Amino acid sequence: MCNHIPYLPPNFEGKIKELETKAIMREVAKANRKLAELKGYSEIVPNKNILINAITLNEAKESSEIENIITTHDELFAALSKSEYINGGAKEVLNYKEALWRGIDLIKENNFLSTNMFVEIQAIIEGNKAGIRTQGGTKLINERTGETVYTPPSTETEIRNLLGNLEMYINSEDDIDPLIKLAVIHYQFESIHPFYDGNGRTGRIINELFLVMKGLLDAPILYLSKYILSTKEDYYKLLNEIHNKGSWEEWIIYILKGIQITSEASLKLLRKINALIDETSHDIRMKHPKIYSKELVDIIFSEFYTRIGSVENSLNITRKTASNYLNELTESGILEVEVRGKDKLFINRKLLEIMKEM
Repeated sequence: MCNHIPYLPPNFEGKIKELETKAIMREVAKANRKLAELKGYSEIVPNKNILINAITLNEAKESSEIENIITTHDELFAALSKSEYINGGAKEVLNYKEALWRGIDLIKENNFLSTNMFVEIQAIIEGNKAGIRTQGGTKLINERTGETVYTPPSTETEIRNLLGNLEMYINSEDDIDPLIKLAVIHYQFESIHPFYDGNGRTGRIINELFLVMKGLLDAPILYLSKYILSTKEDYYKLLNEIHNKGSWEEWIIYILKGIQITSEASLKLLRKINALIDETSHDIRMKHPKIYSKELVDIIFSEFYTRIGSVENSLNITRKTASNYLNELTESGILEVEVRGKDKLFINRKLLEIMKEM
């Protein structure tokens, strides 16, 4: 089935669709409240960068898993400490994380989203510069029946025209609630499917960037990919019903409910990590008062696996002293040690377990 994609704003068979139905507006109000609570908490917690790093990695892992790029938390977090340990799946996840943060930098520099930004983000995700598709062949297949249910636009001219229209829609000022626009933007980008690979992950990064651009979040901490992964069948079904029936209300409500659910999940994760930081700070002060510092706590929560060199450089101490610090924390059970080749990695096991629970 070949589908024509109308330009935005949303319309079906030439008629503009109503996006502010009573049902949608009820869910918009709930989603905005949940998102505001998440943003408010993230703004007041200490060690903010550590918390953001943790939640961003989980988002990267889940987003990649949607596209059947599977890695374990252990592989992923070990990869952060030593690049030669990166396997295929972990590398894909870390590429996603890098692309997300590059997108955040671009938003802060420019305060708009553009086709060129999409291309740059996708290039980081895929590790190549293939750019916008110049030919067809991309299809959405029903995994159960093998039937082609949707064929995106096939020519570069059509793709670029649709992306130009999407860019105008994203950056235009109007009275539509940004969370409704987010649902529309996500659908349109997925339907255009402008790249040979990495469309889903690029689209999910655009979600985060749009929320930051609109001031609804100040960091990429909405853990939306887990919701999509757990409702994958509904996700594709509702996308297809817009193609075939113009059923925008159901799709927008689905996304709004996802924002509510994932805001709660992200808030829960942030609170758990922050509580663990407080607990660990207390343990180090009580058990190791001579080596305690806020900076040391920050280090052992920054990348999940700590190396001696990280402590040495961050605290400006000798390598022997840094090694002694980490060994003391290991002896009292605050960290665990793992030898990989010639390196010692000091694992924050309790933090890893929190991440695995989510």
